Amino acid sequence: MANDNVGVYEPGRDITGRATAAVTGKRFLKISGNRSNGNIAVAHADAAGRVCGVSKYDAASGAIVGVARGNSRVTHVTADGAIAAFAEVEVGAAGKAKTKTAGIAVGYALTAAADGADAEISLY
Repeated sequence: MANDNVGVYEPGRDITGRATAAVTGKRFLKISGNRSNGNIAVAHADAAGRVCGVSKYDAASGAIVGVARGNSRVTHVTADGAIAAFAEVEVGAAGKAKTKTAGIAVGYALTAAADGADAEISLY
């Protein structure tokens, strides 16, 4: 698999989803429709919106994608702008993590990250 997201700490249980649009690994995901062939429908989460987890790898539209999830789980998410260690994060552009401003807090950074780099995010 390309662009694999290997978890840091994994207390949550992973699930699989069927991508309703192309998905990039290490991005926040949302539920994007009804269950399809036994899998939830997922796509990149909306900026400042809710999440169902983080994509474990790249997937084409219609393909199965692993979803890393679970409260207090630590996983990698690509940064949308610089993020400081211990900053709360929300969903930024294209499902990336960004420092929380006005959106829904979806976790906090265990490590700092530059724009476009991967941050270790503890999920809420």
